[in-house]
Amino acid sequence: MIIKPGSKYYPLFEHLHRCDQRAVTLTFAEIETLMGCSLPASAIKKENWWSNRDSASALQAGAWVNAGYQVEMVDLAQQTVTFHTFQSTYNIQTKDGEIDWSGHAIKALRVYKGLNQQQFASELGVRRETVSEWENSKYEPDRSKRKLLNLIAKQAHFRDLKTDS
Repeated sequence: MIIKPGSKYYPLFEHLHRCDQRAVTLTFAEIETLMGCSLPASAIKKENWWSNRDSASALQAGAWVNAGYQVEMVDLAQQTVTFHTFQSTYNIQTKDGEIDWSGHAIKALRVYKGLNQQQFASELGVRRETVSEWENSKYEPDRSKRKLLNLIAKQAHFRDLKTDS
């Protein structure tokens, strides 16, 4: 899910997007100051509120995921959260300036977005089994799905990761 300028979490996205640090620790109070409003009670009481799942039911995660970060640690007692830049363990190949959507690249994008195969399949409008088959290189996405993968990758700043030509 793309974080929109009108979202209350957009100022957090902007702050993280401008950071050039691999790790950023913020207090809940600092996040509230950035947002200009209070965090929900569940953010202060439940670690799972800080999950890296970027979905319609977790709008807040869109702020850090779309900025290229994931939550590394939450300390509810100290009221701090540490964000860390996402590090891909996959070697992403490009061809003619576009990502070569191999099984490894598709899985890297899905993991980068913090989605399971079912969630990613829903975003792409395909079956979960299709995502699994792509990731296992049983077959490749067609041209329209490659274009959609490129769009999703661009929106998620996935292309900002180091890639090899």
